This record gives sequence, C-alpha cells and structure tokens, in this order.
Amino acid sequence: MQHDFWHDKWERMEIGFHLNEENKMLLKYWPQMNVPDGGLVLVPLCGKSLDLIWLHRQGHYVVGIELSELALDQLAEELRQAAGIEISKTRQAERVVYQGEGVLLIAGDFFSVRADDIQQLTGQTVAAVYDRAAIVALPDEMRRAYSSHLLQLSDRAPQLLITLDYDQNKRNGPPFAVSDAEVKQHYGQAMTVSVVDERELIDQEPRFREQGLESFIQRVYQLG
Repeated sequence: MQHDFWHDKWERMEIGFHLNEENKMLLKYWPQMNVPDGGLVLVPLCGKSLDLIWLHRQGHYVVGIELSELALDQLAEELRQAAGIEISKTRQAERVVYQGEGVLLIAGDFFSVRADDIQQLTGQTVAAVYDRAAIVALPDEMRRAYSSHLLQLSDRAPQLLITLDYDQNKRNGPPFAVSDAEVKQHYGQAMTVSVVDERELIDQEPRFREQGLESFIQRVYQLG
C-alpha cells in the first residue's frame, strides 16, 4: 500500500473509518489499562480521531503519528476548539511536528519514527498504546513490519487493540481482516494476549453485508 493511497483518501475526504464520536470500546475498556496520570499514550496511524482528544482529557500525554498532514491539521484544530490547546506546527526534515500542552502529533511515515524521537520531543517514554484503526488499515504484507516496529517504538508497552475479522476472500480492505491467530503471531511472543471483548457487527454494518459478508467480528485485546 503506497503513501499516495492514503493521501488521496484524505484529499477526497473518503474517510469512512473516521468516527464522529469516541469509540465505545475505548470508553469501556481503557480504565482497565491502569495508565498513570500524565503517562504517554501512543496512537499510531491516528487520523483525526476524537479518541485522542478523549485520552488527553483523561490526563494522558498523547502522541499521534499519521501520514496525512491534512488529517493532523484538522485534528489540531479540533484540539484547539474542544480542549483549548494551542498547537504549534513546525517542519523538521521529512516530517511535520505539532506540539501543545500534553500533545505531540507527527505527520510522516510511521516507520521512520523512533523511540528516541518521541522521548526527545516529550521527555517521556511510551506508557501505553491505543490501536483502533492502525493494524486493520494495513495489508497483510505490512502488518508484520508494523507490529514489530510498534513493539520497538513503545518498548512493549501495554496496548489496547481493536481488530476486525471477516472473510477476506469476499472483500478487500481497508479495513483488512485480522484474525485472532494473526494477533497472537505478531504479539504473542513479546506480550500476553487477552481477548476482553468479541462481538458480531454484521447487523450494524449493512454496507459490508451488501458486499457479500455474512460475518464481521470486532475483537478487543489487552496486550501486556
């Protein structure tokens, strides 16, 4: 999957993956993560997610990494309006950096960001990761590299992970199908993998039924 694909999605505003409210699974299960006040929460491939604003309101230092500068321009404006946070924007080599009180946003290639970059910009290391729309946004050949880099970037910090699973033979992603076996393959050797929620969403997602799917499963994991 090329960078141009996602840039084009944002330019055309074809962002069906974006939610206009906080994710209900985040609200339900985040308290179980026991992230300390002020702890740094990494949100990879964050788009302009309102979840990041909610996490900031819980007292966390939030770090979002996103390829699209357009998406982060919009997220920075949401932070100004919803939380009263003034965001500065600077260009640093191959990336654009947005900074405000308790907020760091990086527009650039996820794979180019290093743990040292985050620590130098925030003075902290990652305390937890929240992945709602990152791993499912990537095709199979990129997910192993993504999960490996995320483990390095976060130093295996606890993670709340939300995946989708369906018959990939009946439709192509994104979002891509990520099975329980694949999650364990990517993370099982480094972390404990626990499914805390699993539910069938096909009746709530008629567009996927129209594409020929008979099942569309959401799983919520705690990794630690």
